[in-house]
Amino acid sequence: MGLLMDRDRETREAVIVVGGGPAGLACALWLHEAGMPVRVLEASDDVGGRVRTDVVGGFRLDRGFQVFNTAYPEARRVLDLGALDLRPFASGLLVQGRTARARVMLPWRHPLHALSGPLSGLGTPRDLAALAAVTARDMAVPASRLRAGPERRTDDELRAWGMSDRMIDCLMRPFLAGVLLERDLETSSRVFHLFWRSFARGTIGVPALGMGRIPRLLADRLPPGAVTVGARVSEVASDGVRLADGTAIGGRAVVVAADPESAGRLLPEIEVPPMRAVTTFYHAAPRSPLREPIQVIDATGVIADTIVLTDAAPEYSADGRALVSTSVLGVTTDERRVRERLTEIYGDTTAWEHVATYPIAAALPAMPPPFPLRRPVRVRPGVYVCGDHRDTGSLQGALVSGRRAAHAVLGDLWPPSRAAAAYARAGRGAARV
Repeated sequence: MGLLMDRDRETREAVIVVGGGPAGLACALWLHEAGMPVRVLEASDDVGGRVRTDVVGGFRLDRGFQVFNTAYPEARRVLDLGALDLRPFASGLLVQGRTARARVMLPWRHPLHALSGPLSGLGTPRDLAALAAVTARDMAVPASRLRAGPERRTDDELRAWGMSDRMIDCLMRPFLAGVLLERDLETSSRVFHLFWRSFARGTIGVPALGMGRIPRLLADRLPPGAVTVGARVSEVASDGVRLADGTAIGGRAVVVAADPESAGRLLPEIEVPPMRAVTTFYHAAPRSPLREPIQVIDATGVIADTIVLTDAAPEYSADGRALVSTSVLGVTTDERRVRERLTEIYGDTTAWEHVATYPIAAALPAMPPPFPLRRPVRVRPGVYVCGDHRDTGSLQGALVSGRRAAHAVLGDLWPPSRAAAAYARAGRGAARV
């Protein structure tokens, strides 16, 4: 049933997008570039969704440890990478055991560390050959082939490639725990290969002004007044939405781009996936304890990973102190245990200040097999959905889902020839960035 009376229908021109995260903003941008009026309704006080950056005590704090990958093809289509002012991390890892630390670097990015893998002691020559083989394959073949490949759990896939349990436990499990937010490696092997391809092909880093710069760049390309914040939607229909305060807003169609739990409340028809949780702790240190922009992963599993963000992006600190980001799987407030492990990794931390803790209960959709890499974006006539829970749990997946939803809206509201021309025009607009 519609929310507006028939006499109001002629006044409805804009497509309403519920949610101002990357998926919703990407959808709105594609529609706008195609010539379709859009209106974005965001419940919180600013755009970004899970991709927000707060300023606390002079530090830029992303809402959970997040990174940008230059190999994400959809990001290259819709974002001005130069405007991101990316601060790159080293293309490698430090693997921290109970006491010892090993370095593993991508040799084509860091030729001086070309022997870091063989000398790390993390695996046998056969393990390293298997790792090289899977990396070369994933870098070389089209992503479409990886998406169409056979599917099983990631740990079973790594064993099928010839990796030993020691290699998996010492390197792959701790690294992927921070990516997939689970240590059992039950995530679909198709998802693993797509992620592994992007890490091998791209550069990882953060925008100088924080990850919140990404949704801001998308929002700034929409017309003035297209985004309304503080607008919480309580009901969705094919002809508009109703806000929590009772206000009805009409539209030609509605795209729900809220977080999965909120989307499920608004759209009972969709399946809400289980979500992975993570907690990120931020500490300020008088100086960098590492002096290198590289991620440290924890082979013991006490934490997932830690990095001195200001070694890559000094702009994250206003007073020259170092900002250390540390993530732990699950939701926890046990800063003491985290501090103990950081002392084992970095040395004395008594002078460190605990700046903030970000427990994020719904950070990433779970993606176990069988996992559909493309979930439908059409819910019912006039109602659509997008978000990383419709594709892969990543910024890439969120942006792709936004484009898919926009394409579906155009195809349903306009004749095929007009929709095709408008979508091509939108693509050229994105390509100009």
